[in-house]
Order: sequence, then C-alpha cells, then structure tokens
Amino acid sequence: MAEQATSEVQHTEQMSFVRKYIFSVDHKVIGKQYLFLSLFMALVAGTMAYYVRWQLAWPETAVPGAGWIPEPTAFSGIIPPEFYNALVTMHGTIMVFFVGMPLLLGAFGNYLLPLMVGARDMAFPRLNMMSFWTIFTASLCMIASFFVEGGSAAAGWTGYAPLSADPIYTGVTWGLNLWIIGLALEFTSFLMGGINFLTTTVTMRAPGMTMLRLPLMVWMQITAAVLFMLSVGPLVAGAILLLLDRTVGTGFFLPGKGGDPLLWQHLFWFFGHPEVYVVLLPGIGAVMEILPVFSRKPIFGYRTIIWSTMVAGVLSFLVWAHHMYVSGMDPNLVMPFSITTILISVPFAVIIFAFMATLWGGSIEFKTPMLYAIGTVTTFIIGGVTGIFNGSPPVDIFIHDTYFVVSHFHFTLFPSVFLGGFAALYFWFPKMFGKMMNETLGKIHFWWTMICFNLVFIPMFVLGMGGHMRRIYNPMQYDFLKPMQGINQFITYSAILLLLGQIPFIVNFFWSMFGGKKAGDNPWNANTLEWATTTPVPHENFDTIPTVYHGPYDYSLPNQNEDWQPQHLEKEPAAVA
Repeated sequence: MAEQATSEVQHTEQMSFVRKYIFSVDHKVIGKQYLFLSLFMALVAGTMAYYVRWQLAWPETAVPGAGWIPEPTAFSGIIPPEFYNALVTMHGTIMVFFVGMPLLLGAFGNYLLPLMVGARDMAFPRLNMMSFWTIFTASLCMIASFFVEGGSAAAGWTGYAPLSADPIYTGVTWGLNLWIIGLALEFTSFLMGGINFLTTTVTMRAPGMTMLRLPLMVWMQITAAVLFMLSVGPLVAGAILLLLDRTVGTGFFLPGKGGDPLLWQHLFWFFGHPEVYVVLLPGIGAVMEILPVFSRKPIFGYRTIIWSTMVAGVLSFLVWAHHMYVSGMDPNLVMPFSITTILISVPFAVIIFAFMATLWGGSIEFKTPMLYAIGTVTTFIIGGVTGIFNGSPPVDIFIHDTYFVVSHFHFTLFPSVFLGGFAALYFWFPKMFGKMMNETLGKIHFWWTMICFNLVFIPMFVLGMGGHMRRIYNPMQYDFLKPMQGINQFITYSAILLLLGQIPFIVNFFWSMFGGKKAGDNPWNANTLEWATTTPVPHENFDTIPTVYHGPYDYSLPNQNEDWQPQHLEKEPAAVA
C-alpha cells in the first residue's frame, strides 16, 4: 500500500443538525445542497418549458394544469402574451444560471475537488457556505419575481436594452428588477466559489499531486472558474447600470438619453460566450473521468486535452460578436470574429478525437454512467458542427434569431448540462450517498431521454431553416409558418414525453438514496483519489492524506480483484514521470 503523509484528522466534535446539514462548512454537504437546489430549479424551468411548448403548438387553447397562470383580458384560458415572454425569459435564465452552474460547478465541483486533490476541505470553508446561501437567496429572488405586482421579467434571458432598460416597455415593476438582483447575487456566489476552487487546487494538493497529475475533472473545474472570474466583471457592472436606468432614470442604455443599447449586447456577450464553456467544461470533465473507467484504458492525450482546453478558453473571449452580426456592426469586424468562431471548434475537435481514441480497443462496459458519457459526446458533436454555421456571417444572417439557433444552443448545453450531469450523478452517486442506483431504471431513463431529446430539437433545425422566429407568441398569426405548425405540435408532444421520461430518474434517485444496494468504497474500480477513501466519506475525507506517485489514468486490463487499490497510490519509483 502507499506511503501516507502524517496529517491526521483534527476535528471530531459533534455538531447540531443545523450546523451539520443547514449552515455547514463541509464541502460534501455544501455540494449536496447545490445538487438539490439545481434539481428543484430544473423542475421549475422544465415546467415553464411545458407551458411555452403548449402555447406554440396550440396557441388558442387552454394549457392543462395552468390554472395558476393569470388569465388575459381578451381570451379565457390562454397564456397572456406578457406572461409567455416571462416564461421564455425565466426558462432560459434558470436553466443556464440556476441549473447548469449549481449542478456542474456547485454540486460536483464542491463535492469532488477537495477529494480529487487529496485535501480535507475547501481552502475557505465559511466562504464556501456563504456562496451557497448567496445563490439560494438569488433563487428566491428569481422565483419571487413571478409574484410581484406587474409580473415577472419579460425582456428575454439576454435582457436586451432598451426593452429591459426603459420602464415604459416593461412597466414600473419589480419583476425585472428582481431578475437583475438575482443574477448579480448568483454571479457573486460563483465568484466566491471560483476563489475557493483555485486556492484549494493550487495550495492544498496531496504530496506528489503535481498539476500534471490532477484528474481532468479538476482541470475542467478550475478552467471554468478562471473563465467565469475573468468574464463576469463587465456584466456585473452592466447589470448595475441597467438597474440604475430602471430605477433612478439614468440613460446608459437608452438612446433618448444619450445612451447606447448596443453597449449592453457587448457587455452581455463578452460574458455570455465564455459562460457557455463555464457550464460545458465540467460536464465534459465528468465524461473524461467516466470513459477511462468503463473502457479500462488510460485517457488518450492527457496533456493535449489540457492544452486544448486552455486554447478554447482563450478563444472564448474573442468570439462574442458573432451574436451581433445583424446589429449594424462594422463589416470590417465581421471577418475576425468569424475566423475565431470557426477556430474555436479545433480544440474541441481534438478533445472529441481523444475520446474516440480512448474508446478504441477498450474493454468497454455499458453501465448507465458510460451510456450517458457516450450520449454526451455524440449529441455534443451535433451542437459543435451546427455552431460552425453560426460562425459564417452570410448563413448566420439568415438563421439569426430563428429556431435553428435555439436547436444549436440546446445541442450544445443539453449534452453538457443534463447528459453530462446525469453521467456524473450516476457515476458519483455511490460515493455521495453510499448506495448504488438501479441499473435497469437508469438505462430506461437514458434511452427515453436520448430519444425524446433528439425528437424535440432536431425538428427545430427544420423550423429555423423555414424562418420560424424565436420568442414569437402565436405562430398561426404568420401565413408562411402555418404549413409548419404540425412540426411545432410534434415537438411539443416529444417535449412532454421528455419531461415524463424524468420520472424514472426521480424514482431511482430517491429510492436508491434510502433503499438502494449498499455501495463499496470503489464500486467502479476507478483510479482517482475520491475512490481511495471509505464510503461514506469521513468528515475530513481521509484518515491520513495519501501520497501520490503517478497520474490517475494508469489502468490495467482487467483488474477486478477484491484487493484492488487505486494504482496511483502504489509506490512505483520508475513511473514518476
């Protein structure tokens, strides 16, 4: 067995229920708090998607289960246009900022990062606790915006000015104000988390855990943290200016007062495109941990993946204006942003080929986490390829603000957030909760989700090429869209099935948590450090801090014996490279 450092467990005192599970400073409990918050918000945003899809498919009929929605003055039982806009706005906002980020960074980042680097906790435990309760407060602000006088935020999830800046358009209400405050609090929360991620990784690694021995999941988490911290500042400043325009009458984004509405677009998209990779990279990082385990091979091109990720991170700051090709920007700027947009596909293509090489010749076992990992890769390829169309100005001008972009966006984020999130959850559930999830229910959930997801979003490419615009309330008001209404209805049926397909997951999650088969310390025979400690994980993670002698991806084929130990803890002086 490995030599061990002499750092012993220091804190064994008993804590009250509130101190241990509510206002906890334990990174594992905080990770679970993020997990439950993100799952709840996913349920909220998924319900909003159901209402949006029903309205688009049958725009003049009542929505089943929509009795809580305020009725419009002219039509009984139909979603009001203003409330429809609010549903679209809040669905996008919650899915990106209150599901994707809390799930992939908040939950898995908090739970796994200290374990994977061999630390006892985060560098700043109290700051970690504050980060969760800050985003919890932000979530309350978002939900509360539905119940204030005048309705919720209805300016689109991008909050474009002057629609969002002038109360004449949105009404003098607190709905949009709460939306802005909620986003500002959410950004503050993840700034706290990013500080913790970086400090913990740099200063608290186990002996022998060099930066080039870190698991790729850790690399993806800290890269996402750096991207977020470098990009969010201008948008926080913009959010403050937007709130001032709405509340005290300034004119930063209002042309009538000397402001510039395009300034908001620049501030938003300078943050918005790196934000895609902030959410995407941790989901891809989970895939990077799962593929080697279930193919029993080392990850192919470890260092190449790291460098490709860094290149993609740098390029993510140089592509934002491809969202603004139709805004009247100087044509001389179009070509540079088009080139960088297409170039950013290169490092991700390298990563995808590394995944394929990892699978090639492996002893592959199709457990539920592996199915979700492969599903993440295959669907993400569609999102990447269709993104190249958006990078070409002539094509982008035609498909801009159509359902082609909606489909591309979902093929980019759904694989990383949901498929990658489910892969991570099925994979690390045994370590987080000490129980195994049911394989049969897991595979039913996977196939149902994969099939229905593609049935929902592939037809949207057809809608977009046919000119179907985003954020319209009633497609039947446009003669050229009426022939495609059958596609809209098909998408809605598929979306309802996609939502129903999450029932097996919900049953599996809670049933396994309380009544599932007890998990061993390392049920997957994985190599990273979180599997080297006991299940359930002790308060300070390790009885003694392990010493690491080589990287985590050195698998032998096969190695299934009961005495198997994570290989990077076995002393092999000749393998210190």
